[in-house]
Amino acid sequence: MVLGHIFARFSKAVILSGFVAIGLVAAVPANAQEPAPAKDVKAELKSSLTELSSIYQKEVERLEKRQEQSKSLYNDGLISRVEFEKGETALADARAKVEQVAKEIAAANQPVPELSILTDSAASSAAVWSTGNARIDSLIRQNGKQYGVDPFLIYCTMSQESGFSAGATSPKGAMGLMQLMPGTAARYGVTNPYDVAQSIMGGTRYLKDLLKMFNGRVDLALAGYNAGEGAVMKFGNSIPPYQETRNYVKLILKRYSRKPTS
Repeated sequence: MVLGHIFARFSKAVILSGFVAIGLVAAVPANAQEPAPAKDVKAELKSSLTELSSIYQKEVERLEKRQEQSKSLYNDGLISRVEFEKGETALADARAKVEQVAKEIAAANQPVPELSILTDSAASSAAVWSTGNARIDSLIRQNGKQYGVDPFLIYCTMSQESGFSAGATSPKGAMGLMQLMPGTAARYGVTNPYDVAQSIMGGTRYLKDLLKMFNGRVDLALAGYNAGEGAVMKFGNSIPPYQETRNYVKLILKRYSRKPTS
């Protein structure tokens, strides 16, 4: 009897401890599976745009100082009217980029309407990267498909290059939506870099060749687009140590990393 009583108490203890152990084991995966807090994509976008705006604003300030000096030289007859007006155009283009980013920041600050939450992923993706011009959007997709380049990469590059301004001209002579240099335009048969269709075609083909040249490395292709493929190769197939190029690659990759899922 005594042995039976002890055995019964022992069995109850074993069963009770088993329940406790099962409870602890069950609790562990429940805690481990708690989802990590989602990233605030909107905050990241605003941060990226603010950084981009700062870079563009500094460029405007630099060009304003240079143009002030050019104005004095022009008044003294030391530079030509053509050279002075070229500086005016470059300054206007730089200011347009600041205005474009300001609009994007304002749009990012707007609350997202409930109706904008689409069930169709393709329609949602289209809204994410629209340039605001249906023809340009269509040309980006057409050329991306034709030449095997991600349309969103073309979009991101165009945004950084010209702010979607077809008449943009850089101080270095790059032209149009994709900011093609005269030599690059000639290489791809672009006779009018300010023509929207020709610019997108030339820029897309250049991106394709750069991606092929650097084994699909998007960062190196972008560095080549900004500084030239020769500069990338000169520094051992790495991003050249130019601040402008490094900022350029960083900002486009930050935007491109938020690539739509379709």
